[in-house]
Amino acid sequence: MPIALAPLNQEVTIARVACDPKEISHLAAMGLARNVKVTVLSSVKGAVVISLRGSRLALDRDIAARIFVA
Repeated sequence: MPIALAPLNQEVTIARVACDPKEISHLAAMGLARNVKVTVLSSVKGAVVISLRGSRLALDRDIAARIFVA
């Protein structure tokens, strides 16, 4: 499921990032890669705020739609 649809305040694991290679590299530099555990803190109109290794990141709806979690 896309990360925007993940349950709030529950840890999920990134299963797939379906972006072009440049975006995948940029997201990986921020710590968003396969098998990384994140917690969805907020999801409003497709935009998502996540907690990742003690930091908060905001993802816009286009990127959030291409990050799949399990």
